[in-house]
Amino acid sequence: MQIQVNSNRSVDIGESFERWATTELNDTFSRFKEDITRIEVHMSDQNGDKVSADHKRCVMEARLANREPIAVNHQAANQDEAFRGASEKLKRLIEHTVGKLRDHRSRETIRHETDLGTA
Repeated sequence: MQIQVNSNRSVDIGESFERWATTELNDTFSRFKEDITRIEVHMSDQNGDKVSADHKRCVMEARLANREPIAVNHQAANQDEAFRGASEKLKRLIEHTVGKLRDHRSRETIRHETDLGTA
């Protein structure tokens, strides 16, 4: 699983944030490492120099093997909260998506085995 952390000009994420984010994502999504080929993180500041609530935005996109990419976003008061919120949303979405795929595969296997047994 490859992880890429990006930001626009309005946010300076720094090396330490990038290392921390990579470690967090590797830990959070380790059980899906066979299903995920890449996660991209995009941090931005929606208001630039203006002060306002929920101005940091994190968009996370996961590339699942042999599937269309899925993406979530979360806005919060700071980078950490925006990152953690997006990470939780992505985790739930991947659990749902991968769970449906695994259910579908197991049903196909059961049908196939049943068909073989009755022939």
